[in-house]
Amino acid sequence: MTGLKEATAILDIGKTNVKLVLLDAEGAVIGEARRANTIATDGPYPHHDTEGIRGWLLATLRGFASQARITAIVPVTHGATAALVDDKGLVLPVPDYEYALPGGGAHYDAVRPDFAATLSPALPAGLNLGRQLHWLATAYPAQFAQARHILMYPQYWAWLLSGVAASEVTSLGCHTDLWQPGHRQYSALVEKMGWKGQFPAMRNAWDILGTIKPALARQTGVSEECVIVCGIHDSNASLLRHLPAAGGVESGPRAVLSTGTWVIAAALGRPLDGLKEAADMLANVNALGDPVACMRFMGGREFGELAGDAPAACTADDIARVIDQGTLAIPAFAAGGPFAAHTGRIDGPLPQSPTERYALASLYCALMSDYCLDMLGADTGPVIVEGSYTGNPHFAPLLAALRMGQQVQVSSDTSGTTSGGWMLRHWGSKPGGANTVAPPIDLPDLHAYRGRWRAALPR
Repeated sequence: MTGLKEATAILDIGKTNVKLVLLDAEGAVIGEARRANTIATDGPYPHHDTEGIRGWLLATLRGFASQARITAIVPVTHGATAALVDDKGLVLPVPDYEYALPGGGAHYDAVRPDFAATLSPALPAGLNLGRQLHWLATAYPAQFAQARHILMYPQYWAWLLSGVAASEVTSLGCHTDLWQPGHRQYSALVEKMGWKGQFPAMRNAWDILGTIKPALARQTGVSEECVIVCGIHDSNASLLRHLPAAGGVESGPRAVLSTGTWVIAAALGRPLDGLKEAADMLANVNALGDPVACMRFMGGREFGELAGDAPAACTADDIARVIDQGTLAIPAFAAGGPFAAHTGRIDGPLPQSPTERYALASLYCALMSDYCLDMLGADTGPVIVEGSYTGNPHFAPLLAALRMGQQVQVSSDTSGTTSGGWMLRHWGSKPGGANTVAPPIDLPDLHAYRGRWRAALPR
């Protein structure tokens, strides 16, 4: 249609939700749709509902095509996920990384590379993608051999839309055991298992792979000239605005908290030699191929467990009351993170209302984030909060009070993944909007409360 403004569509697949966001040439949102990211159980193992997402994506693109002239589509997805495809499509369903693989992967441990080589910690279920692939190759050898390509999840969607296969470093370097960040090459596991020929050629996250398939253009009303960008791992999309080479801020030590189902603390400008495998510390790999010291916990999931089914936003008085009565949430309340081997518990009086549960959840997530930043040595430079926690009015002030020597900033962008996807299409440019500085919350007993919480942490 003539007269419509140009726009970029970001396909943002998180572990909990799937979004399609339309952004104009300046990075402003002009359209958004979402659906739940459901796990299907109708196959040989729990798997992502890729057909459901595909149908929803095409229908949503059809609706968006009347709002703007879509000139690019950029896939951004969660990590620990890959698709095995031949020329026609999937040869096996895409596994859910939370699925406890039968047998526990004991045979995999014999071939898994050392942490010193990959900086990828041993994780439960299928959170190490190498473990998933090894299990699939063992349990379904005929289908695995049939696969022409092993595609990281963002590149699966780029391939589905364009027909062009690619590999990309941010998903390969996301606790997969498949990549050596220090050498910028595949790990010994890939060579040992004979998988290298199934990984397509490496491309940059911002590379244009091709244009949308003509049949999909006709089906959606999107122009056949619409380009498909290679795509990126979601927390690395959030990092883009902090990389000078991508058009982000000036260099220097800083930490970024990418918050959602997972809270990932990324310590930019910090050394890697302090990473501890047992603490779920790792090196993610940014879009430029550089390793970044990170630590994480399943903060969105844990907040939901603590806040309950009917969360009610609390006040500062609710937080003070939880502190005064000595109620402590001791990790962990979800899989993953430094205390994943321990079952969470609440010490002291139980919260008596939805607002007290929300207060306890906010305190817990602030304390866990503070702990991760300390473990990373991220004690100088600003801390920038991005993602879902920007909607919690108490989280950043709590973190600022815990880290009095550092400035805590709240991103004006509630979805760093979406703006990062836009930056891939507009490489070298940064979307508008300034961070706001969070004032520390006034809670005199907060530091003593943190001391009691840390003393109670599992050893």
